[in-house]
Amino acid sequence: MKRRGLILSAFLLALGLGSAVAEEVWQTLPPTPSRPPAATEGKAPVNGVEIYYAEYGAGPPVILLHGGLGNSDYWGELIPALAPHYRVITMDSRGHGRSTRDAQPYGYDLMASDVVGLMDHLKLDKADIVGWSDGAIIGLDIAMNHPDRIGRLFAFAANSTVDGLKPDIDKNPTFAAYIERAGKEYERNSPTPNEYEAFLNQIGAMWASQPNWSDTDLSRIRTPVLIVDGEHDEAIRRDHTEMLARVVPAAQLLILPGVSHFAMLQDPATFNAAVLKFLGG
Repeated sequence: MKRRGLILSAFLLALGLGSAVAEEVWQTLPPTPSRPPAATEGKAPVNGVEIYYAEYGAGPPVILLHGGLGNSDYWGELIPALAPHYRVITMDSRGHGRSTRDAQPYGYDLMASDVVGLMDHLKLDKADIVGWSDGAIIGLDIAMNHPDRIGRLFAFAANSTVDGLKPDIDKNPTFAAYIERAGKEYERNSPTPNEYEAFLNQIGAMWASQPNWSDTDLSRIRTPVLIVDGEHDEAIRRDHTEMLARVVPAAQLLILPGVSHFAMLQDPATFNAAVLKFLGG
């Protein structure tokens, strides 16, 4: 029987990072990092909207997909770790960050199609994907519905049904601080800076019913997947994360210690090392 998970202690010892996590760092929300200067950046016309993207480094392509309400700046600590080895592409999901939105209802199938559309624009046949939260869900959607376009998937803090979410997420102090910060970042970055409430309502309608994938849906995935979450994730139930690692045929499991839904900010050294190790095969 195939190994369903990675043994946490052995993995971290192999990375040399077993004691890198500060006590109670999971209760903090470090500042949003700045991205390094991009080699190229622009906006691609995709599915009726303009998708902002930026590129760094050279090598095999890796696309970074941020979480809901966020933007590509949240990868500011990961980009310098990947760029010496990979062609790194960041993008702002439709309506997020610097990208535009339209009246189409939000859905993970549509947002996965946006990623594929950007790949077409950049003439990329296939890419590895690192996704956080909504970005990880989009990665799973691509693995199910566009399997020829994805190599490996690092899926951090994903859920496959709404039942995988913890109740009253917005009442968690760390998550509430993130929602407040996201609103200010939207006003600063968006082409429609005064429409955050409308944007939030559109996203909220998607979150109320999506994703809604069955075990049969997930069992179609043949992409190598690392299902990852923080030990203290405020949003995703641990048993749901463990279920994903069992049901997705090519999946392994990693729980990062001492961090939450915002691990890439709270302990970037451990997060980045985990990404590099997985992408390196």
